Amino acid sequence: MSPTSSIEVVSVAIGFVLISTAPAKEHEVYTELLRVKGIVELHPLFGEYDLIAKVEAEDFNALGQLVVDQIRSVPGVIDTKTLTGIKF
Repeated sequence: MSPTSSIEVVSVAIGFVLISTAPAKEHEVYTELLRVKGIVELHPLFGEYDLIAKVEAEDFNALGQLVVDQIRSVPGVIDTKTLTGIKF
């Protein structure tokens, strides 16, 4: 008999957070958000929003807590819009 291998499927909640900052606070907010565990990518934008962050958490409740407690609480963040992702 050959040994069987089991593959563990890890489920991760993924979200994209569009972030608006106070005028002239983009760099400060960007620098502070780079320190937030759970943000896996962070990019500056031109247009209605100033930054976009790709976030990952163990579930959607944890993702919501990450946005509220660690992103929206950063001085200079004035608004966020979170888009949640799924895998097909």
